[in-house]
Amino acid sequence: MQEEFDYALRQVLSRELPGFRSLLSCKQLTAGASQETYRVVVTTDNGERQLALRRSQPTAASESSVGSIGLVAEARLFQIAGAADIPGPEVIYVLQPDDQLGSGFFMEWLEGETLGQRIVRAPEYADVRPRLARQCGEILARIHAVDWQAAGLEKLLPVIRPAQLVDETWAVYRDLNLPVPMIDYTWRWLKENLPAETELKLVHGDFRNGNLMVTAAGINAVLDWELAQIGDPARDLGWLCVNSWRFGQAQLPVGGFGEVDDLLAGYNSVSATPVSSQQLLFWQVFGSFWWAMATLQMAGAWRSGETPSLERPVIGRRSSEAQMDCVNLLIPGHFSVPDTDKALSEGTQLPMPAELLEGVARFL
Repeated sequence: MQEEFDYALRQVLSRELPGFRSLLSCKQLTAGASQETYRVVVTTDNGERQLALRRSQPTAASESSVGSIGLVAEARLFQIAGAADIPGPEVIYVLQPDDQLGSGFFMEWLEGETLGQRIVRAPEYADVRPRLARQCGEILARIHAVDWQAAGLEKLLPVIRPAQLVDETWAVYRDLNLPVPMIDYTWRWLKENLPAETELKLVHGDFRNGNLMVTAAGINAVLDWELAQIGDPARDLGWLCVNSWRFGQAQLPVGGFGEVDDLLAGYNSVSATPVSSQQLLFWQVFGSFWWAMATLQMAGAWRSGETPSLERPVIGRRSSEAQMDCVNLLIPGHFSVPDTDKALSEGTQLPMPAELLEGVARFL
């Protein structure tokens, strides 16, 4: 398999990369919850060069989780973003069926940090962290200013209004047949507090700490456009503030590195359509609601064997965190954790410790 994979890589690169001489290495960096990322090192007429290969997992029944647009559309969004002064890598080549490498694309390799834990804690980013929230606001405003109709994005992306998004998320959750009272309660709150209709914009859909590449100078790239859509732009700002993406720095609501006032100041300095704190709250609640459902869905895909990646069950256990975030947003107050004598192997919702150990054993 590896020999066939490397051969297919060489064939594509020799045809599509100017000056290509040889393939030095191809290292898989992540199995990913839905996509794989490789660092590809080659020699060219101008010396050694690094590329990134992003492709869907070949064993998955579908390209990604609920709402995914696919990698061909994602590559197009990287190209559009670059033209709109949104930081990101240059797309070099989009894979075709005859390439025998699945769905994906090659892009420029960029240096920077993408691990959220390091971005919020590492001393080398201490000076830039206070500036990141405002920079996020400015970048989001540029994303939302993209003329999606002129770019023909209605042919690639779903057009989803808030009420439809809430209903579709609820429908996926109901199909899982895993009743969770807090998810039910949050759905009802969302239905009763839908935001007013707003002008539809290009929405990144997963703009958060962990999908941003950061250097000591600031944000170097916006990554992972796979959940992009045409919809309410406030969704992007609310998602960035969801507690799951603060990586333990709960006191800093914007990605664990900044304040909401700085985020909104950056956004409003570029956008002609301001975002209110009430809009932000709705989309924070929706973000935790969506993530509580999506993590359960990932766990189900792992249990069924659809996606064997070990990231799936580990992420699946985070549904409880997202449910607690809904509690804290909607029913704030003190609480105590009840005692439990359940065995580690029991449970039908979150992947249990015994299941994780079995999964690791199979992987090894």
